[in-house]
Amino acid sequence: MDKKLTKSTIGVGIAGTGFIGPAHVEALRRLGIPVLGLAEIDLETAQKKAAEMGIPKAYGSFESLLADPNIDVVHLATPNVLHYPFAKAALQANKHVICEKPLAMNSQESAELVKLAAEMDKVNVVNFNIRMYPMVQQARSMVQTGEIGNLFIIQGSYLQDWLLFPTDWNWRLEPGAGGRLRTVGDIGSHWLDLMTFVSGLKIKEVFADFKTFYPIRKKPAQPLETFAGKVLQPSDYIDQPITTEDYATIILHFENDVQGILTVSQVCSGRKNRLFFEINGSQSSVAWNSERPNELWVGHRTEPNQVILKDPALLAPAAREVTSYPGGHNEGFPDTFKQLYQKVYTYIFKGDYSQKPDFPTFADGHYEMLVCEAIAQSAREKVWVTI
Repeated sequence: MDKKLTKSTIGVGIAGTGFIGPAHVEALRRLGIPVLGLAEIDLETAQKKAAEMGIPKAYGSFESLLADPNIDVVHLATPNVLHYPFAKAALQANKHVICEKPLAMNSQESAELVKLAAEMDKVNVVNFNIRMYPMVQQARSMVQTGEIGNLFIIQGSYLQDWLLFPTDWNWRLEPGAGGRLRTVGDIGSHWLDLMTFVSGLKIKEVFADFKTFYPIRKKPAQPLETFAGKVLQPSDYIDQPITTEDYATIILHFENDVQGILTVSQVCSGRKNRLFFEINGSQSSVAWNSERPNELWVGHRTEPNQVILKDPALLAPAAREVTSYPGGHNEGFPDTFKQLYQKVYTYIFKGDYSQKPDFPTFADGHYEMLVCEAIAQSAREKVWVTI
């Protein structure tokens, strides 16, 4: 029988210490949940990163982390290609798993993980943290309680500029590490999950158009750490063919005859991390922008439009649940990790895994894999594809 887990007995391990791994660590510490160890590509790297973040244990391999009986929960913040094998191994080692998106490299892998998590009776989470912004939860409440009327249109975009130049490089550009979809898989998946969450509607069919603006990029000939403190010269790069998309526009047909459209790109100068959605209903509209996350726009036909500011005293109950600070005290990206893990670890500590989770699970990650595969097929064949 599994031991009863509490804040004082639980042990958490982290795999991966790039951009997102430390965000997991910080959020857990804010909740008082102990991070016991981290695994990296080798022991030297793990020890260096563990010392930097004040984590007691360093593991030179993921297998050694899993072998530690004091580790109960594993957070996966690795390149995408490792999500499936690491999640599978962690479940088989009787660990709960919180995995970054995408859950796997294809829907066969993600379906297997959903089945295995159920068989092992383990808590399983996909890190769709954007659900946890208070004003996103407020929009969801307004949409699903019928406050904006019958839904007509779900539209929006997710735009960034960090891959604007041909010399910009990241492992996500390589299909072997990041998958066949890049922009859609990396950021489009967040928007797609968010809209199914806010609207409560599944996507029925898609039609997608892709564009790769840089069919050849300049990849550093050596790891970027090699060039620390140095301005790279043309001779420091090699030409690298690119097969993943810089841009996509996707027409979406949701349930209940709701129409949708999404544009995603990582080459939009000035857009640092802008997820935007607008939902138009028969009575009013709601719109939200992740670069102004504490505001929710409400549009009306017969009265002045509104901007609702984040204030727990004025929000719906579900939005209040993910709000920690009073009105006028802004909350942002790091807080969404904290709020997600608050839900996850409360669920773990209660210990009744027959209850419906109030956070995104592997089933949500599998659904996103199915949607993304349909989008990829549509862009390739120039046809509508049913989910």
